[in-house]
Amino acid sequence: MAILLFKLRGVPDDEADAIRAILAENRITYYETSAGNWGISLPAIWLRDESRLAEARALIEEYENRRLLEAQRDLAQAQQEGRQRTLMTRIKEEPVRMVLYFLIIAIILYFTTVPFIDFGDGRPAGP
Repeated sequence: MAILLFKLRGVPDDEADAIRAILAENRITYYETSAGNWGISLPAIWLRDESRLAEARALIEEYENRRLLEAQRDLAQAQQEGRQRTLMTRIKEEPVRMVLYFLIIAIILYFTTVPFIDFGDGRPAGP
């Protein structure tokens, strides 16, 4: 019986490709399900041979740990070199887009709070 090995929803393509390659290198047979046309199914990698579950999970966990360490190292290096993107760098790089985002946020906040602010103004309801 097939067993769920790895959920693919929200997983970057390079990570999914690496996991497929790891399973193929170790001759672990699997099959994959997609999210379907409507995106409501479970995109995942399923293991065909339940006896190799521990081995497959160990390989994936080892890869995930390596990927985490690499991402942390890249982030630390970017911080050291001053390349890390912050809100201020985004505003400097794309001022028009950021002003537009702030305006949209302000409009949404306005329309969500106005009913509560005007609710207690003391005027009777109706025409």
